[in-house]
Amino acid sequence: MQATEFLNILGADFFVGVPDSQLRALCDALMERYGNHAPHIIAANEGTAAGIAAGHYLATGRSPLVYLQNSGEGNIVNALASLLHEKAYAIPLIFVIGWRGEPGVKDEPQHAYQGEVTLPLLELLQVEHFVLAKETRGEDVRAAMERFRSSLEAGRSVAFVVRKGALTHDTKVSYKNGYRLRREEAIRTILDAADESDVFVSTTGKASRELFELREERGEGHERDFLTIGSMGHSSSIALGIALEEKGRRTWCLDGDGAFLMHMGAAAVIAAAKPSNFCHVVLNNEAHESVGGMPTAASSIDFPALARALGYAAAQRAKDGEELAAALEEMKGQAGSCFLEVRCAVGSRADLGRPTIPPKANKLAMMRFLGL
Repeated sequence: MQATEFLNILGADFFVGVPDSQLRALCDALMERYGNHAPHIIAANEGTAAGIAAGHYLATGRSPLVYLQNSGEGNIVNALASLLHEKAYAIPLIFVIGWRGEPGVKDEPQHAYQGEVTLPLLELLQVEHFVLAKETRGEDVRAAMERFRSSLEAGRSVAFVVRKGALTHDTKVSYKNGYRLRREEAIRTILDAADESDVFVSTTGKASRELFELREERGEGHERDFLTIGSMGHSSSIALGIALEEKGRRTWCLDGDGAFLMHMGAAAVIAAAKPSNFCHVVLNNEAHESVGGMPTAASSIDFPALARALGYAAAQRAKDGEELAAALEEMKGQAGSCFLEVRCAVGSRADLGRPTIPPKANKLAMMRFLGL
């Protein structure tokens, strides 16, 4: 089904969400039609998206569309249960949810359980839903919206759960920025600057994939790296937990701008904890690259100034390989928590692979490296 036809049938006049590769056609259609400004807002996380949508409803009385990957269902549980639900404020939203890890459909390990519980979770939260498949026709969506009408009028949210390939769009929007440094080259430079005893926690998406392949290229093992292939936005918290216990070694967090923004409060906790062995690197390409490249809000943020205001001991920015090498050299002599923003281009190698070790094996290898 064409994404534009789907949007027209739903009839919403405001759109907010977090990008998803399963919803790439929908995201491209929204960006072509509106760009990244009202009535279309790309939110930092799904809970924030639900809050923005609730505000729109309060101001207009009209139900907006909120799009997200099913991994983001966890981020909207609180909003659904304590804000939107008819036993609270009865604010009806229209959710469009990309179904990663659908049972019987091959996907990455981090999506397996989330895929199993996607529909049961909606049922538990009393969200009436319709599954959109490749064979779904416009009249099917119209009929679903007609069935949903009584729920929406009663203040209950509804959802369309989108299977792989169910939505299409004739063109793919191309995203880029003005930076030239490739993220993979930045990670390579950081690995060169690290000591053999250092450990890395990398964020979900292509940064972890590149870190894995760089270790392979260098003939090194993966026991020093925790690849956070799910739980977007939590890699810095995981890294802090390690750093506080492993005070004799340096802990690096390789973060992304979208992941950093998703749970930005973690940075305040890191700074307040004052770990002396923590290096927080934000690889900023101003994009949700792993799910299509839609922009984040990072272009309007001075990350080093933010880090200093939060209380990091030192904060720097690098825009090219020379500046990155110099910043890393300076960080070696700094005490306290360090923050480094690396401005990177959008894009990766066409042949970039995925980690070939299971998540549990990754966990056990790092724990053994840490002496457990």
